Amino acid sequence: MDVTGLLIFLAIGAVAGWLGGTIMKGAGFGLPGNIIVGIIGAVLGGHLFGLLGITGGGLIGPIVTATVGAVVFLYLVRLIKKA
Repeated sequence: MDVTGLLIFLAIGAVAGWLGGTIMKGAGFGLPGNIIVGIIGAVLGGHLFGLLGITGGGLIGPIVTATVGAVVFLYLVRLIKKA
């Protein structure tokens, strides 16, 4: 992965983490937290969408995939914290 790809990956992670945090609790987690949540969300969302046979292309697809994964991840974290 070159530097440009890494920057795009981090930017998508930051956007997806911020969107996931906004959807789930009303605010983001700061830039480092958003990037981490977004990257975990991208992995989780890619796995879930792959199981459903959904592939995302273009620029919007990865953001949607990562955001859905971030929301699922934050939901699971919330369930674990309640237990």
